[in-house]
Amino acid sequence: MKFEDKIKNETEDIYILALESSCDETAASVNKNGLEVLSNVVSSQVDLHKKFGGVVPEIASRKHLELLLPVIDQALEEAGIRFEDLDAVASTYGPGLVGGLLVTLTAAKTISFSLNIPLIGVNHIAGHIYANFIENPDIEKPLICLTISGGHTDLLYFENLRGYKILGRTLDDAAGEAFDKISRFLELGYPGGPAVEKAARSGDKTAIDFPRADLGDSYNFSFSGLKTSVMNYVNNEEQRGNEIDKNDLSASFQEAVVDSLASNIIKAVKEYDVKSVVLSGGVAANQRLREVISERIEKYNLDLYYPKLELCTDNAAMIGVAAYYQYLEHDFAPLSISADPALKL
Repeated sequence: MKFEDKIKNETEDIYILALESSCDETAASVNKNGLEVLSNVVSSQVDLHKKFGGVVPEIASRKHLELLLPVIDQALEEAGIRFEDLDAVASTYGPGLVGGLLVTLTAAKTISFSLNIPLIGVNHIAGHIYANFIENPDIEKPLICLTISGGHTDLLYFENLRGYKILGRTLDDAAGEAFDKISRFLELGYPGGPAVEKAARSGDKTAIDFPRADLGDSYNFSFSGLKTSVMNYVNNEEQRGNEIDKNDLSASFQEAVVDSLASNIIKAVKEYDVKSVVLSGGVAANQRLREVISERIEKYNLDLYYPKLELCTDNAAMIGVAAYYQYLEHDFAPLSISADPALKL
């Protein structure tokens, strides 16, 4: 492709169409110069998958096929932008459900080829991180970022917006995955994170002292043992004929997860000279997590940032922000790029 003569620099206005379908949201946005979101359209499938207690990949990918073109048309219309005005097209290419990833990645390839504009492949988790800067572009750096979702729990150090260092990540279950599994085990509902949080509001967080994984000096996380402890507790209590208070159980489980996450953040804050702490990903919407981290970093005179709710969950605007910084680095993808459901940062 011969689009090199069309590439702009950061002093010019750059319009990017971004697409996202890594799980059960079909999303498209138009971003101007990365942080200016002209449109952000999301069509959720939560109600469709609720009766199954989780996302069914085949159903999700078929629904993405049905919804994608109308969502793209709406995003362009709301932005007042034509296809011909675009400087690049971006798509999540991993991690996520491979069927969903292929839907938007194929569409992005088609748009790139037909308009002869750059194609940008974006890591879904990087998108969650950059969502913070949409509302708070002046977050002081360097910073510590905790990215927490259904599939990932990563702790990162950012010296600037164009590069980061991975300090630690989960060794087994992600925090969001643990919430989902415990919600399903306790039959609290779907999505699991909000369901557990709702039950926890009426519970006693000190009722049950669940274990926290001790990984020594590492910044890594582990939630598999905690999940097993919850299940063993329930099974043991039921064998004794005792009634289970799901609210107390949810609150105690949530507190164990939050304590583990916050402890590693404080450990990193003590080692690195940072100006801010940032949360990203779907679990960043958890109010108890925000409260605990805010309390613990107060003594270090640090500010805590997190996206508003609609930017915590999957959306395309966050993909557009990450894509903008890749555009400035000329980090473009070939048309041969493939979906990578296990892509890591």
